[in-house]
Amino acid sequence: MAETEKKSRFRLTRGQFLGIAWVGAVGLVIGEAILALGRYIQPVSTGGFGSWVFAGNVDDFEVGSVTYILSGRCYIVRNESGLLAIWQKCTHLGCAVPWAADEDQFHCPCHGSLFSPEGVVQGGPAPRPMDIFPIEIREGNEVWVDTSSPTQRATYDPSQVTPV
Repeated sequence: MAETEKKSRFRLTRGQFLGIAWVGAVGLVIGEAILALGRYIQPVSTGGFGSWVFAGNVDDFEVGSVTYILSGRCYIVRNESGLLAIWQKCTHLGCAVPWAADEDQFHCPCHGSLFSPEGVVQGGPAPRPMDIFPIEIREGNEVWVDTSSPTQRATYDPSQVTPV
């Protein structure tokens, strides 16, 4: 009889089992919610806008070309002096400014600001030239743009161009 009494002491009733199952299920849901919140507040990636972005090789940019770099949200302008990385953001109200190749200038679609290939205001309400990002030429002629530190400027100066 002593054995039967021992076994009966460790038996779960149906209600106890369901209670433990419910507590386990609720604990699992709370754990998943905490994990999802942790993933939500974690940075999305280590690359892309807001850090160093690979734009291509120097040979990819012909003299006189304006190339959009999607991951950097910027344009790489190559002129006779070298490369210039221009942020796509309008200095008036922050609109994304597309390049109009047929007119050889940037056109802000919201309020009509016009910018030269170097980002200098040519018309419209924009108060100053488009901002630029630092460019670094690394091994193998790789062009890297630092999108974490835009530079505001009052005018275009040839010293802003990265020589190649």
